[in-house]
Amino acid sequence: MSGESGNPTELLGPSRPGKVSDEIRPELASAMNWRQQAQQVQTQAHVFYLAFKHPRTPWYAKLVAACTAAYLFSPIQLIPSFIPVIGFLDDFLVLFLGVKLIQRIVPPDVLLECRQHADDAEVRRKDKIWSSAALVAAVVIATVWLLTAVAANGLIAAYIRR
Repeated sequence: MSGESGNPTELLGPSRPGKVSDEIRPELASAMNWRQQAQQVQTQAHVFYLAFKHPRTPWYAKLVAACTAAYLFSPIQLIPSFIPVIGFLDDFLVLFLGVKLIQRIVPPDVLLECRQHADDAEVRRKDKIWSSAALVAAVVIATVWLLTAVAANGLIAAYIRR
């Protein structure tokens, strides 16, 4: 990644490595590709959110971000979203233009810093998910053990009463 050109899109980083070869299993490669793209979109959204909150982001960049989000969530739009296909094209166009404009007007060093913070947050989120999974597994194991103990006590009590 060369940061000398000052192009903000280069500072956001290349696509993530590790693409599965299409020759091995095309359906798996396609699923991995969609999953990776969804993850990149989520990370990119987090980068823009952090850039919006960053103190060195110019006010006009924040205004562009706020107007883009407001249009997307507004019930009043140029083309209503309930119209099939065309209803979402204007949303997509506004989002695309808003993102491109934000990439151009936010300083590249701010975008780079926000990208690093977003990557760190993603790592922490994955660690948190694993700790949540461990907690859920412990609760399930304790519940099964408790139900087994109660059932065993009930069987023993029923046997003694006979």
